Amino acid sequence: MNKKINHTFVICAYKESPYLKDCIESLFAQTVSSKIMIITSTPNKYIEQIAEQYKIPYYINTKQGIANDWNFAYRMADTAYVTLAHQDDIYAKDYLKEILRGMKHSRNPMIAFTDYCEIRNEKLQQSNKMLKIKRIMLLPLIFSKLHSSIFVRRRILSFGCPICCPSVTFHKNNLPEQIFREGYRSDADWQAWEALSRRKGEFIYINKPLTHHRIHEESTTTAIIGDNIRSKEDYEMFRRFWPTLIAKCLTRLYSKSEQSNTL
Repeated sequence: MNKKINHTFVICAYKESPYLKDCIESLFAQTVSSKIMIITSTPNKYIEQIAEQYKIPYYINTKQGIANDWNFAYRMADTAYVTLAHQDDIYAKDYLKEILRGMKHSRNPMIAFTDYCEIRNEKLQQSNKMLKIKRIMLLPLIFSKLHSSIFVRRRILSFGCPICCPSVTFHKNNLPEQIFREGYRSDADWQAWEALSRRKGEFIYINKPLTHHRIHEESTTTAIIGDNIRSKEDYEMFRRFWPTLIAKCLTRLYSKSEQSNTL
């Protein structure tokens, strides 16, 4: 590993994903070196064997829940920069290079994240209706002078969550020890960005689709949508920005977008 690179990819593995190896190989293919490790709260021989095959450190989280998994992964990294890689997703070879470049040219970075595209039925989709909407929402952050604007990022988040969670890299030196709040399943990431949006610091947006987010029937997002948890959490999030009536209207509109996370 290049000692000048102070970064870790922590892969959050769950059960027996057939896409885990693809994720790992995309991390090894990065043009900038990084530490890589795996954490899981569902230990099994499949994950253990893959960790052994690729010689990746492997850690078990004894607590259940998405927020617990992500907080555990975040704590396990002993580097200043950490990316919580999702087991089903793939990272373009210049992902880390562009992320670190963005961090380097900022004064007080908290998080840096990229645009993303989707993998559906093993095909890469560069654009669709939902991706276009999220890119429009993030347009203000194309301008680096707005990265530190609390007003701008809170206005963006008040209409939904356009930040792709697996695309985010954290600068731990500028952040609290715990990022995600327990009790959220669908909106654990949105809740975290909302909390961080109140702090002084920068949200750095890399306007390049360097994260490939996989949509498939067994994904956690699809399961959450199926049992209607997301609508309840969406309403709670909108209430952080809007009065009750507006929050209810936005929740109904936002729920329609959930269809894009099903095949």
